[in-house]
Amino acid sequence: MPKDLVVILTALNLEYEAVHRKLTSPRVHRHERGTRFEVGTVRGTSCRVALGLTSKGNHPAAVLAERAIQHFSPAAVMFAGVAGALWDSTPLGDVVMATHVYAYHGGTSEDDGLKARPRAWETGHGISQLGFHLARVNGWADDALDEKDAPQVHFGAIAAGEVVQNSRISAEAAWIRHHYNDALAIEMEAAGVAQAGHLNGSPVAVIRGISDRADGTKSSSDDRNWQPRAAANAAAFATRLAAELIEEQEQVAMSQDGKANRSTGNVSNTANSSTVGIMAGSVSGSNVHTNAGPKASGPADLIPELDRFREQLKRHHAEGALDEDIYSAAQAELDVASRAAKENTPQSPKEATLALKRLRGLIADLPLLTARLAPLIVTAGELP
Repeated sequence: MPKDLVVILTALNLEYEAVHRKLTSPRVHRHERGTRFEVGTVRGTSCRVALGLTSKGNHPAAVLAERAIQHFSPAAVMFAGVAGALWDSTPLGDVVMATHVYAYHGGTSEDDGLKARPRAWETGHGISQLGFHLARVNGWADDALDEKDAPQVHFGAIAAGEVVQNSRISAEAAWIRHHYNDALAIEMEAAGVAQAGHLNGSPVAVIRGISDRADGTKSSSDDRNWQPRAAANAAAFATRLAAELIEEQEQVAMSQDGKANRSTGNVSNTANSSTVGIMAGSVSGSNVHTNAGPKASGPADLIPELDRFREQLKRHHAEGALDEDIYSAAQAELDVASRAAKENTPQSPKEATLALKRLRGLIADLPLLTARLAPLIVTAGELP
């Protein structure tokens, strides 16, 4: 079975609250050593999130990331929060997802200056690809934002160190921009989380909302205005990415289950000197084992799937993702589809398909549900 939980860590209470607002029914989960997490569900999805607060710095972030991985065995670990932009090309409020992370404080001091000796961790291919896709869809930001004002997602390196960078003219600022000129953002926790994920084989995504330009304005009123927006944008992208990751794993698991459930036939080899052509399968002794195709779709296949989908609708309604009117209308369409599948008349494929397509229109704002509905529409059209 696929893992259905993602760990999301933050350093500041502001960042924590931004993610917390995205969860339904969060409950305190206490680690035996005293660390407190809150476990809730991303609204409108089946994705569970274990939310934790690390405080500032790579060292505490690494320790708590390690603790969370060992305790929850999550599908992935994400760090969501704010960061400073190293270059003016990254607008305030936009989101940066790390393609790789630099621990930039690694170095060696020599007579002619400090030489960079960084550690670096690359973000896993699968979760990177999912992030790129989600950014292209561009529907992850809060619905209240106008499309023209919606934040954008940038992909590139993030530099993580042990001090707050708040200058454009200091010697250290110049050194960072010289040696790490491909980094888009700078912060203080990503290296620790990346190291913990690397040691445990857990995918890690670092997602940062740009709240300042690391240029001496961190304590200004402008920064205080941008911090909540940047944290909210990072939380929105991180929770949507987590939900998409769990949805993808569920689809992969369903596909694998379908392959495992295919019937297997045996063909006896009675010819002494002949050639047997095998499209797929294996030869064991004197028998040829071939994999038969999928079982024909029909009422026996569709009706249980409709019942499971009904339970998913019920859960989304209970979590507030579906209002009463839409929920009632969706249930009515499910009733029509189920009745058509049970009656199994010549009109059943058309009636069931139309009902499920109307249902798809009702839940169009819930992409995870519509994705689950798509194969049911196909099956309905193939009813005998």
